Amino acid sequence: MNQRKHWNAIAGCYNDEIFDVFASDRNGILKKYFRKFGNRQHIAFDFGCGIGKAFPYLSPAFRKVMAVDISDRCLAEAKIQAFNNIMFQRADLSDNTIELPRVHFVFCCNVIMLPDTEKNLAMFRNIKKSLKKGGTAVIVVPSMESYMFSAWRLIDWYRQEGTPPGEIDRTELSGFTGDITDILQGLVTINGVPTKHYSEAELITLLPRAGLTLKALKKVEYNWDTEFSNPPVWMQAPYPWDWLMECI
Repeated sequence: MNQRKHWNAIAGCYNDEIFDVFASDRNGILKKYFRKFGNRQHIAFDFGCGIGKAFPYLSPAFRKVMAVDISDRCLAEAKIQAFNNIMFQRADLSDNTIELPRVHFVFCCNVIMLPDTEKNLAMFRNIKKSLKKGGTAVIVVPSMESYMFSAWRLIDWYRQEGTPPGEIDRTELSGFTGDITDILQGLVTINGVPTKHYSEAELITLLPRAGLTLKALKKVEYNWDTEFSNPPVWMQAPYPWDWLMECI
């Protein structure tokens, strides 16, 4: 897939097409991390900024924000926001040869989720290259454990209403349409697009290959209505989540 073309096509309907992590973060963990690392003397890097969903949090917390994305149309949408301390650059963040700013803080939210393993690893490495000594990266990625748990929740919901697993309409489980090797690698089909999901053990194994040290692994939790329409009231914790990594 041509990523630039894909994201240019989505830019105009981004709010309808792309899940809003900030609006759905039920415990406000992202805001806590922005407060933890915010410093008006420091520069932040919004790594894959999209249309600028993180700007209202990054801009007040840092002296300057470097916003980089592969899509020129997403960047055009992002520039509409009224922040005067944000600098923009279009770049393919999976390119090992690109020149990127060196900053105190990198934020990357649901960007490193391509079906290409090497491109994902290149993005992790580019984050490491962008960190100044003593800097921190906060990276959010989709959780494979959460996706599997959500599928189990759906099957259990059907079972409680009298429908055995074998009779569930397969469109309800449309994420599991790839080869078995795709599923085992965490590739789930979301709106027709193969999307990389990560397990905890995989992240612990993978990050050192990019030169990153994992300091903390947390859950960004969401309510069940982000997964299902009209979930039953009994469907409570554990909630679905993305992984949040604090790395140096």
